[in-house]
Amino acid sequence: MAILVGIDEAGFGPILGPLVISSTTFKIPRHLMKADLWQILRNSVGNRRKQLAGRLLITDSKKAYNKSLGIKHIKRTTVAHLKCLGKNPTTLNELLTSLCSDCISRLKFYPWHQNTGNRCLAVDETDIAIASDVLKLNLASNDIKLLEMKSRCLDVKYYNQMITDVRNKATVLFNATSQLIQSTFDNFAGDDDLQIIIDRQGGRTHYHRILRRSFANTELKILRESPTVSSYELKDNNKQMCLHFVVGADERFLPVSLASMTSKYLRELLIDNINQYFVSLHPNLKPTAGYWKDGLRFIEDVKKNIPHIQFDNNQLIRCR
Repeated sequence: MAILVGIDEAGFGPILGPLVISSTTFKIPRHLMKADLWQILRNSVGNRRKQLAGRLLITDSKKAYNKSLGIKHIKRTTVAHLKCLGKNPTTLNELLTSLCSDCISRLKFYPWHQNTGNRCLAVDETDIAIASDVLKLNLASNDIKLLEMKSRCLDVKYYNQMITDVRNKATVLFNATSQLIQSTFDNFAGDDDLQIIIDRQGGRTHYHRILRRSFANTELKILRESPTVSSYELKDNNKQMCLHFVVGADERFLPVSLASMTSKYLRELLIDNINQYFVSLHPNLKPTAGYWKDGLRFIEDVKKNIPHIQFDNNQLIRCR
């Protein structure tokens, strides 16, 4: 058997809201390592919105999300997969507990995140149960098992502190990604072949130096460094793993697509908290997705329309 892991982020570019990085971990037969998992699991999942016929959409979150559908598919897919793990989050707080419990203690200090315990995810429980059961059967019939879904949610103040420490947001992202890699290595490296696929971050091709810093106690071997894929083998005592930084991995590998959707779902819920908080104070305020241009517009609108409301800039606005 082999362990196949996908890692991807949501929210690297915005000025508002968290940066979220997620990993999804599957145990699969070795002969399926290079197979198209969408084809193998075609009875329960698809990678296009058209002709899903009740199946779960798993694709790059940018393709799963649009203004008309919103987070419909992203929510359905994330929650159904969590149900396969025996987790049934019905509130934002329960979702955070399932994916990234360490951020909960930080979020409680934000005025716009005070109601995460009461924030209902509003899922169709019957639909989720059916979709999850079909997925579970489809996985089992192919000797595949979903082992873990995990996130690192870098809320704004925490993110800003990390930027202050390392002065580079790409390094902040890589450090958080490395924490997920280390956790996966600690939990799943062993007799099974551990392969981790990461959507390439920016234009970086060479990762060996930054990997040596993040995994100083491991033996590192460069397998390949090309414009499209950079692969490395890391060994520590009797355990080893291979890391693959791949261009377009969020569209090409199902575990990476699922990680992308998980990250997007968590980020969108937390961004919505910001919008709900400020719109409740000024109903005519136009909500924002938090990206640079519109995020600046939102900040100016808040200052103009509700100047009497005091808030900590360091909790709302991200450093660049």
